[in-house]
Amino acid sequence: MAVPKKRTGHSAQGKRRSNWKATKPATTVCPNCGGTVLTHTVCTSCGTYKGKVVSKKGATAVTEAPKAEKVEEVKAEVVEEKPASTEE
Repeated sequence: MAVPKKRTGHSAQGKRRSNWKATKPATTVCPNCGGTVLTHTVCTSCGTYKGKVVSKKGATAVTEAPKAEKVEEVKAEVVEEKPASTEE
């Protein structure tokens, strides 16, 4: 087995290890919930990836959302828009 003839000095050891740096992981913003997410991973808060629900956490959040409120909001917007267009 190969054995070094002399011990490596502190300076040479430090120079060799100078490029051992920790890098920050790349993060993005989730388009669905706005949370910070690691790139190319499923969002931990809403369970979506590329706009699609992929995990059980995201599936329960989508099914629990009340659809009746959304329908009422859309109807209210349509009703508000109609009188404005008929007055012209």
